[in-house]
Amino acid sequence: MEKYDPHEAINYIYTNSDAYALAKGHLAELEVWKSSLKAIKMAESNEQTVTAQEREAYRSEEYQNLSKAIGEATRQAEALRWKLEAAKMRFQAWQTESANNRQIERLTV
Repeated sequence: MEKYDPHEAINYIYTNSDAYALAKGHLAELEVWKSSLKAIKMAESNEQTVTAQEREAYRSEEYQNLSKAIGEATRQAEALRWKLEAAKMRFQAWQTESANNRQIERLTV
């Protein structure tokens, strides 16, 4: 197995944590804005019933664009999250390998 520097994993997590936080924050903002946009679109509707107003809000171009933006923000946040998780797993694998190597050294000396 090739040598692995655990500091690379730790450094990756450290340097990318802000990007992940930013992506999650952006996603949260979009989710909150979703309710506001729906209310705005319902208020702009000429329909009389709440159900019809809601339907008009959901079919608006702005709401559809927001839904796509939420999807993209989710994709970005999840991609960053799993890269951070992979770095954690690499570090844990290194820890296990190091412990195993120490045990083998103790048994063979």
